[in-house]
Amino acid sequence: MGLQVDEVGAACRGLERNDGMLVMLLNFFGLREQPFGVAPDPSFLYLSATHREALASLVYGIETGRGFLALIAKPGMGKTTLLFHLLERFRSSARTAFLFQTQCTSREFMQLLAGELGFEADHQDFVRMHDEFNRQLLKEALAGKRFIVVIDEAQNLDDSVLETVRLLSDFETPRAKLLQIVLAGQPELGDKLASHGMAQLRQRVSIVAGLRTLSAEEIKNYIQHRLHIAGYAGESLLTAEALAIMTDYTEGVPRNINNFCFNAMSLACALRQKAVDAVIAKEVIADLDISRHLSQPDRRARKLASQKPRRAPTNGEPESVPPPAPATEKPANMTPAEAAAYMKQVIRSLRNS
Repeated sequence: MGLQVDEVGAACRGLERNDGMLVMLLNFFGLREQPFGVAPDPSFLYLSATHREALASLVYGIETGRGFLALIAKPGMGKTTLLFHLLERFRSSARTAFLFQTQCTSREFMQLLAGELGFEADHQDFVRMHDEFNRQLLKEALAGKRFIVVIDEAQNLDDSVLETVRLLSDFETPRAKLLQIVLAGQPELGDKLASHGMAQLRQRVSIVAGLRTLSAEEIKNYIQHRLHIAGYAGESLLTAEALAIMTDYTEGVPRNINNFCFNAMSLACALRQKAVDAVIAKEVIADLDISRHLSQPDRRARKLASQKPRRAPTNGEPESVPPPAPATEKPANMTPAEAAAYMKQVIRSLRNS
């Protein structure tokens, strides 16, 4: 697969360790590495009930030579991490290819696939690429190896490219398929496969796996699992109240959990707090609110649109007083000391309100 998954993960962790602010965070919490990174590192994979079920279905489909498999999940559910883990599982017994550049033509798709196999196809016509690919598959089969192709974000593939993918399933011997193909993507992939024009491809997909959001208990276990892998040995990172706030906000989506926890740990580090409490949790959620970062006229328009009209005073009733103006926006690019001072001011204002 070119650069192996574990090599990519090691390179990313090396870059993280060179970041001064991150080093401070790791040292403060006693971590070896960042537990809530954005890279799909399979070493951090948490197998919830739904992830375990999906992985078992894909492994079974590959081992029994079912040909076409599908993994469909909403964004942020850990789909790519699961796929990397799947390929690592077959690394010693199969030739694998992971394709994620799905904005391509059929010819470009075949060139990408040929590149994963290690043969040059830039100057070959489509028929010759097809024939060469078949020869390579036979070579792998004679060597006793499976060939597994994972196509991530497959919902973005043009219909003509999906037809090219379907034709790949014709590579077979009288006894077995020469190629196992995993189509992975967002729910739009399911819609595309269910369309009338994709009937032939849909009939070839023998196993469809999905991923559900994490339950409240799984969210707690997910956080503990990733912290443990990163070397954390402290007490519970989140207080019970902060955990409840975060659970409601993230809706059980792993990517949301990672974003929340990274920001919460960063803010806790700036405040020199070992635990994330409710005040930090609420501040993180406010910081992650995109509407706060709109231009001033847009914010004012949204605020006015959301306000109820004020009732006119009657019978000498005093006119209602508008709420006080919001506090000054948090300055950007603060040092940890400045962040701590700012947060203490926010906490005092919250307690006095």
